[in-house]
Amino acid sequence: MFGRPVLGLSAFLAIAAYSLPAMAASCGSTASPKLDWQECTKKNLMLQGSDLQGANLVGTDFSLTDLGGANLNSANAEKATFVRASLGGATVQGANFAKIEAYRSTFAGAVADGANFAGAELQRADFTGAQLTKANFEKAELGRANFDKAVLTGVSFALANLSRADLTGASYDGPISFDRAFMFLTRIEGLDLSAATGLQQAQIDLACGDSSTKLPPGLSVPSNWPCPQEQD
Repeated sequence: MFGRPVLGLSAFLAIAAYSLPAMAASCGSTASPKLDWQECTKKNLMLQGSDLQGANLVGTDFSLTDLGGANLNSANAEKATFVRASLGGATVQGANFAKIEAYRSTFAGAVADGANFAGAELQRADFTGAQLTKANFEKAELGRANFDKAVLTGVSFALANLSRADLTGASYDGPISFDRAFMFLTRIEGLDLSAATGLQQAQIDLACGDSSTKLPPGLSVPSNWPCPQEQD
């Protein structure tokens, strides 16, 4: 019987290289467009004004990091961690923040048109004054999130948890989707929701509006409005 052929060194190295996983992310690289920081640790850093447009930030840990004024347009930050991080004034148009962990993060004043926050953990997040036209918050956890003065034109809150979230002071030109959103004590005082889609009477009964809140046709003002102000 003939033995198995013996591979030469060059052939062995070629096969080994082919079998190796893709090159690891460049965690030590300086912030720049389209870089790869996937699953890197970038905690408690000062990255204000950084240009991370189109970057791969999947699973990256930005806890406590200051990204104020940074450019994250079209960046992919799926499953990244932004706990207590600051993205105030950042531009994140078309960015993917699906399934991020971002408790007590701030997106105040951010330009986030078309950004995807589907399934994100955004409890107590601050979106004050943010531009959120056509942003997607489907299935997001938004308990006590603040949307004061935010622009919510075309936003989807479908299946989101909006318990105790504050939407008062928000503005929009067009419909907003609340399809099956959980709206326990959601603050909607003064809002014109006449063009909102997906709203049901059961959601309105749980929410907190007032005499100036406008509802879609067929829905009525609950007897328990206005709700008492809660202590945070």
